[in-house]
Amino acid sequence: MTLKPIPMLSDPEAGFEPSNMVAEQDFTSDDKSEKGHLFFHDEKAGVTAGVWEVAPSKENFDAYPGNEMIKILSGELILTSPDGTAQTYVAGDVFFLPKGTPCVWEVTKTLRKFYMVVA
Repeated sequence: MTLKPIPMLSDPEAGFEPSNMVAEQDFTSDDKSEKGHLFFHDEKAGVTAGVWEVAPSKENFDAYPGNEMIKILSGELILTSPDGTAQTYVAGDVFFLPKGTPCVWEVTKTLRKFYMVVA
């Protein structure tokens, strides 16, 4: 078997499909759009990578569901910890969110991100 790199930005609009990761009641504007492009998934290894876009929304996580590396491509995200500490992420920012992290995930401007999740 020959393995090769997977380009993730050859055409950022190609391959997007509707997504439903965010509950309808968690959207904070009339825009309830959400879409994604899955570039890689290995169920056995528990690894998923792609691009995801979501309209303004706010979700509370008692425990974030996976280990996720994120690069913000556009928009704005505010992560708030239980002690009230808030961190704002914008285009170009890269960060890691460990599985189990309690946080409020608030998208204040339509967000597009690269992600890689390890379950």
